[in-house]
Formats: sequence, C-alpha cells, structure tokens
Amino acid sequence: MGFWAAVSLGIGSMIGAGIFALLGEASAISGSAVYISFIIGGIIALFSGYSLGKLGARYPSSGGIVEYLAQSYGIGVFTGSMSIMLYIAAVVSLSLIAKTFGNYTVLLLPGTPSPFWHHLFSIGIVVLFVLINLKGAKDVAVWEKMTVAIKFFVLALLSVTGIIFLKPSLLSPSYYPPTTDIFFSLAITFFAYEGFRVITNAAEDMPNPEKTLPRAMMTAIVLVMVLYVAVSFAVFGNLPSSEVMATKEYALAEAALPIFGKLGYTIVAITALISTASSINANLYAVTNVTYQLAKDGELPSEFGKPIAHSHEGLVISGVFIIVLMLLFNLSDIAAIGSISILFVHTITHIGHLKKINETRASIFMVSLAALLSLTAMTLALIYVSQKSDHIVQLLLGFVLIAVITEVVLQKTLKREVKPRTNIS
Repeated sequence: MGFWAAVSLGIGSMIGAGIFALLGEASAISGSAVYISFIIGGIIALFSGYSLGKLGARYPSSGGIVEYLAQSYGIGVFTGSMSIMLYIAAVVSLSLIAKTFGNYTVLLLPGTPSPFWHHLFSIGIVVLFVLINLKGAKDVAVWEKMTVAIKFFVLALLSVTGIIFLKPSLLSPSYYPPTTDIFFSLAITFFAYEGFRVITNAAEDMPNPEKTLPRAMMTAIVLVMVLYVAVSFAVFGNLPSSEVMATKEYALAEAALPIFGKLGYTIVAITALISTASSINANLYAVTNVTYQLAKDGELPSEFGKPIAHSHEGLVISGVFIIVLMLLFNLSDIAAIGSISILFVHTITHIGHLKKINETRASIFMVSLAALLSLTAMTLALIYVSQKSDHIVQLLLGFVLIAVITEVVLQKTLKREVKPRTNIS
C-alpha cells in the first residue's frame, strides 16, 4: 500500500455516494452556493486530515482512530464506547452507499423495475466486495487504482466541459440562500469527505507510514475538494437549482444531458455505479481493519478477529450487518446520524491528540483548529437535522446508548478492554 495506492484508497472512499447521491440533497439546502459548502467541508477535512495523519505517523496501526483513542484516553468505557460508535457509523455509511448503488443501477433498467431489483443489486455489490476484500490488501489496492482513474477522468471531463459551457447567470449570488443555510448544508457535504479516514487504517500495510500516511491523506483531500467544487460549477452552471433539486438522486447524470446528450447521461450513470462500488470497496477494507483491532483488544467478540482467507471474519459479519441495515431502515436520516457521529468521534480524537502533541510533534494550533472546526460542523449539523426531523436526535442518542451498553456488557462478560497496540520509543 504505497503512496498512490493510499491516495487512491482515500479518493475511492470519498468519491462515492457523497457526490453522486448527496449533491442534490445538499443543493436543496444551499442551492447554487453548494460549492461554498464543499470548500468549507474540505477545509474542515484538511485540518482533520492533518491531525489524523500525524497520529497515524506516530501510531501506525490497522485500527486507525481506534488506536488513537486508546493512546490518548487509555483503557476504559469511554474509549471503548467511542470505538464502537465509530464502527456503527461506518456500517451505516456503507449501507447508504450500497443503497445508492442499487438506485443508480435501477435507473439504467428499462421500464419501472420493482423494488426487488433494487435490493438485489444493493445486496449483490456488498457480497461482491466482501469476496474481493477476502483476497487481501493487494487486490483492494489494484481495484482502487483502476476505478479511481475511471471515475476521476469522467468527473473531470464533465467538470471541464460543463465549466466551458456554463451560463454565468445561473451562478449569480442573487440566487444564493441565506448564509446560515450554506453552513447548515455542512451536515451533508462533510459526509462527502468523511471517507478520507480510511487511509489511516492502511498504516500497517504501508512501507513507510511516517511519511506516506500524512502526505497521502492531504493529497487525497485536496484532489477531491478541487473536483467537488469543479463538479458543483459544472452542474449549477448548466441547470437551474430547481431542476437539480427535482432530479437530486441523479443530478450529475441530468447535468450531462444538455452537454453530452443521452450518451453522456448513460456514461455518468455508469460512472456513478463504479464510484459507489469503489467507495464500498475502500470502506469495507477500513471496517475490516477496525473490527480486527476491536476484536484483538476486547471491544468485539473474538470471532471478528479470526482469520478467513486473506482477511478476518469481521469482514463477513460487517457485510451481513450492512445488508440488514440496508433492508430494514430508511438510511437518509440514519446517514445524517452517521455523519454527526463521525464528526463527534473526530472531535474527541483531536482533543485527545492534544494530550499526545509532544509525541506526534504536530502543531498545537492546527490540531486545536481541527477539534474546533469538527465541533462547529457537528453542532450546525445537529441544529439542522433537529429542525428537519424530531426523531433524529432520539436516534442519535440511541446510537450512543447502544455503544455504551455494548461496551459495558463486553467488559463484564469477556473481561477484556481496549489497549494501545503501538508502542514506539
């Protein structure tokens, strides 16, 4: 897992459901000013990436954030609960991405397919990448390099061509919503970046994580931010905001119609399938490493850490959880909860980083700003979703309660606790 393989892993994880499924959702809040929200979300991700990159360089571990929490906060219910919360949020995010893959696949079928086909394609893509990940990190890296190249090329072509033909009047600030709405849309646009954290889980597969990890993290985030902003200009420079919102589930494909015609529409839709598939692949790789770490250090039953093929049983178990969530729940609301949960865990991780600042040799200013920005984004997201749906906060509290109860039960029954794995002098 060299530099460009790690960058590809991060890009593959980020450019998935975020831009293809959530661009329209974000535009429903911030309109044609969604590019500003993507810039702000990217800046928050960059500061978080700096903090996590420094932690990963000092504590290279397949557990990623789980390891950093253990290093910063030691052994206890708090560390374990945060680790389980991170795992739950990751599984929820994967469920949404898989559901998005099903949505795009059904759009390419003739007529009006039944929900059965949606479920079949969503389940099928999860099963496929569970099998690919069972073959090990090398095959994950090869797949990511291939798919990232395809989707980055198509999105870049759409962006450049769209910007060439854009109508400046459609991007006039006079169409922008209130400033508060632009900040509220961070509840959705940050989700389009949150996949960058998977790079930390590849640390143990890197030949030189001290240098490779931070560089790969920042490079992936910058490249994705530039692409998101360019895509936003291309879409809203060619379609009125009302049309984007009307076709929000497939806004990118719709934006390709006036530029490239039906062929462009089909190509972008196929690219959406490749992108969501790539995101599932990258996130499954990260979740497997997290479950292995949790099982090894006592936060999940030992079955999650048992070897199977070139991976661990946690991969298969997580695949089952993803499918169950995908079939049982409306994941649009739960995805917002997953995003807020991840922002919360990021904030806690950055605050903990300050306790280890002498060991990581990171900038106190940069890490403090990472914590502050993550906390601010989480607060804004909470305010927005609580206004939109009363039950969101209740579901979020349910996530926290499940994480704490699971942690307490596992400590009582298995007598095991999260322990730091990395001890570098």
